[in-house]
Amino acid sequence: MGVLSKETKATESYLEDQELIEKLAGADTRNFAFNQLVRKYQERVYWLVRKMVFDHDDTDDLVQEIFIKVWKNLHRFRKDSQLYTWIYRIATNECLNFLKKMKRASLLSLSDYQDILVSKLDRSAQLDGEAIEMKLQQALLKLPDKQRLVFNMKYFDDMKYEEIAEITNTSVGSLKASYHHAVKKIEEILNPD
Repeated sequence: MGVLSKETKATESYLEDQELIEKLAGADTRNFAFNQLVRKYQERVYWLVRKMVFDHDDTDDLVQEIFIKVWKNLHRFRKDSQLYTWIYRIATNECLNFLKKMKRASLLSLSDYQDILVSKLDRSAQLDGEAIEMKLQQALLKLPDKQRLVFNMKYFDDMKYEEIAEITNTSVGSLKASYHHAVKKIEEILNPD
């Protein structure tokens, strides 16, 4: 599952979420609507996952699994949240489950597992190789997975705490505290003096 190029995305128009939801409910329009849904949210989901697992191949596999799970669970979408919030909730859960499974499978300590992620980060051609960017990414790896997820959504995706709360099923107060702690830890790592 490849990521759409900016040129493709710029020329492509997508159905609004409400129209997508309506078409997903129809037997004759469901496949078309799902294709539109994937095209609309694929890049955003890719980068959400990529910032957590760093490896392109793992990310591609996870994104495919996420959209399969979305397809299989369309009947469970309650329409009381926004469509992208529901998709992001599935994506974040899949991401966190993947990371837990990788840690268990590796039978390594947390620091050894972080070293594996750092090596993937070092090999990644997609991430900016500038020294400060690399240091930030390495600092992020030292955060607990859920705290890193919250930091990524707030800092990189510029999401509101209310949106993150809906996606992660966490209170806004807890998210603010988590983000604050993440920022402090990152500052301590980047500026050890």
